[in-house]
Amino acid sequence: MQRRGFIQFSLLGIAAACSPLSFADSDLRMSDLRFLSSVENAMGEHFIVAANSAGKQLFRIPVAERCHSGCLSPSTVQAVIMSRRPGENLYLINMLGGTLDAVVEAGEDFHFYGHGVFSDDGSRFYATANHYPSGEGCIRVYAADEGFRHLQDFSVGGMDPHELRLHPDGQRLVVALGGIKTHPDYGRIKLNLESMQPALVVMDRTSGEVLQRCEPSHHQLSCHHLDISRDGIVIAGYQFEGPKWETPPLIARLDTGTGEFSEITLPEHEQANLGNYTASVAVHLHSSVAAITAPRGDSVMLLDYRSGRPLQLVSVPDPGGVLAERDGSFVVSSGHGGLYRIRAGATEPELISHDTLRWDNHLTRA
Repeated sequence: MQRRGFIQFSLLGIAAACSPLSFADSDLRMSDLRFLSSVENAMGEHFIVAANSAGKQLFRIPVAERCHSGCLSPSTVQAVIMSRRPGENLYLINMLGGTLDAVVEAGEDFHFYGHGVFSDDGSRFYATANHYPSGEGCIRVYAADEGFRHLQDFSVGGMDPHELRLHPDGQRLVVALGGIKTHPDYGRIKLNLESMQPALVVMDRTSGEVLQRCEPSHHQLSCHHLDISRDGIVIAGYQFEGPKWETPPLIARLDTGTGEFSEITLPEHEQANLGNYTASVAVHLHSSVAAITAPRGDSVMLLDYRSGRPLQLVSVPDPGGVLAERDGSFVVSSGHGGLYRIRAGATEPELISHDTLRWDNHLTRA
């Protein structure tokens, strides 16, 4: 951890100790824990929150910036939450104490895209990043078992690698490549919309070799989010950067066993209701259902990921994060402060809880 990161960590640790809600003060049990999420309050202050499936908070850690997504270590009590693009920090959360252990910086000339994943044994951590002098995207590889020491960078063969998942075989990474050029000097401004080249990429996590590259049907379909089933089927969500009056497919399917790549065609009215933008994808581990959130269309699409058949569109206000629950349902967070439960076959979402906090676009399983 670099000196600036250490100073940030020290200040944030003091703030966390003074937080009005911490795990030590909570009457909830750790066994109730379901997810982590980044949140923002009405005053624009940012936090990392742990909560159960009823929306009750177990702990809340203040941070200096808006964060995005993360993952739980399979070998320690830590979780990682990453700052939102073009953020430069990843936050190591102690899940037992509800405290911030450390802040790790992206490194000079790099910024993160808000997503990362551990290897099966927890020894390696892979984060999507941008080398902004060149604009080239990469996977930054860290030795998580050595204090997150940076080891190497893998080129993804393009710009804007966003969400990634570890393949069930433990050896491959599946990466959503948005294709959009950004630079921290310009914040979140997109600099190459006419020439962007998005893709869905499969690569070897040890060598960095790109094993498969699948390109969307339109060069302005930015591939940003994905999830993968136990049998290696990937569902990916697009964000369309082209003319608003066009409504191209927003959901892709890749069978990593056969290599078959396709895009899912929805009925015209359902396609329009997605608002040309998807935010999160969750594939259920105990059924064949996947959920894709579309905040600009106030909708969540449920589909059968094995067949690619659309099942139904559920209306949810400003849905962002989505998480599969053990009972076959999905928990969906709203930027308006609500948590909802949706089920295949049910026409209306169930409101679980409502808060004044604004939930970010992802729920991280804990």
